[in-house]
Amino acid sequence: MDRRELLKAGAAGVALSSLASGWTIYAGEPAARKTKRYGLIGCGWYGKSAMFRLLQVAPVEVVALCDVDSKMLAEAAEMVAARQGSGKTPRMYGDYREMLKAEQLDIVHVATPDHWHALAMIAAVKAGADVYVEKPISVDVVEGQAMLAAARKYNRVVQVNMQRRSTPHLIEAREKIIKPGRLGKIAYAEICCYYHMRARGNPPDMDPPENLNYDLWTGPAPMRPYNSLVHPRRWRAFMEYGNGIIGDMCVHMLDMVRWMLDLGWPERIGSAGGILVDKDSKANISDTQVATFDFGNTPVTWTHRTWGTAPDPDYPWAAFIYGENGTLKADVHKYDFVPRGKSEAAHGDALYEYDKYPEDKTEKDLERHVASAMRWHWRNFLDMVETRGRPVSDIEQGYITATACILANIACRLGRTLVWDADKGRVVGDDEANRLLRRPYRRPWVHPDPQTV
Repeated sequence: MDRRELLKAGAAGVALSSLASGWTIYAGEPAARKTKRYGLIGCGWYGKSAMFRLLQVAPVEVVALCDVDSKMLAEAAEMVAARQGSGKTPRMYGDYREMLKAEQLDIVHVATPDHWHALAMIAAVKAGADVYVEKPISVDVVEGQAMLAAARKYNRVVQVNMQRRSTPHLIEAREKIIKPGRLGKIAYAEICCYYHMRARGNPPDMDPPENLNYDLWTGPAPMRPYNSLVHPRRWRAFMEYGNGIIGDMCVHMLDMVRWMLDLGWPERIGSAGGILVDKDSKANISDTQVATFDFGNTPVTWTHRTWGTAPDPDYPWAAFIYGENGTLKADVHKYDFVPRGKSEAAHGDALYEYDKYPEDKTEKDLERHVASAMRWHWRNFLDMVETRGRPVSDIEQGYITATACILANIACRLGRTLVWDADKGRVVGDDEANRLLRRPYRRPWVHPDPQTV
């Protein structure tokens, strides 16, 4: 396929079974599908954005919403009633356990802060639902092991929302540049984020707003004093709820490179960094960090820096894949193949589908450049729900990528390189590192165990 044929086929909903990527999309028209009963856990910005992309491509009835913030929950219910075909207002819950007990759901979408992903996802598969879970799948390694074990035990389809694997222009780059060997021998990749995205400032601690059940919001995480950085959206400023910028941004680019180059587990992971510049902020995540993921013949190096300028201003959050015959630059907006010698350069841009989905132009807070990727990711998930196959971003792939990023943070904390035994799910010869694979849970919450889920 040339670029026009590839993107036209994808937009039309035709299965791209010819792609050698394990990637297929929704093979039929929405009317041919049985209506799925959908429930969303976590009604914040990204949960709603992804949910509305699902409503664009499939016959889905949003029957239930859950959030610990009653104001956010009510706003989401109102928006759904206006957007879904039935016009019905979904039932609202403040506790996901109550929602899963009361509703018979085909699809559960887990869009909570990261520290809640594991418990909610495991509960959903136990309730018989197929699950679409936001990235990274977990905050610690054992959580991820338990999530994978639960998905397999209960035979549920679980798609992780690492949608670079479903991004049309990146699929094109993989098929047209990497697969045909235009890069030649590939021996190194760099991934990076130079966005000034780390929360700054020292807002005062205060009582949480009345609309927020802060105890339930905190859940298994340590109880921190509430301040305006915690909720909504800026909770990523704190390691108690996630894994910093490596867990938020590296996870996407590392997963993209793993997918593009067909890489499995890194054998060795090293990292260094910390809070080197912005020492006054309440945020406790690093502002500068480098990590190396050694995949044997293909080391992949990550750098993030939330200050200064990007080395390549056109690609501030990106991957650079180096081959003997050229370089592939890729991000969420575009890609560029820069050849060495007389070979022809290549360029591709994000796919916008305004002709088919004009509402994308006006939806508040939508990242328009990834709207098509969200839709394609949902279609792939729905296809696998029908066939009971493994989606392109199956929970196992999410576990590998999330674990690699968590291990990078552990390596940074301990100041040494870690050797990973993927079969045993443990760090080789390092008891101190292995103790950090499982974070303590705040009572009465109980950490999931991969042996007993």
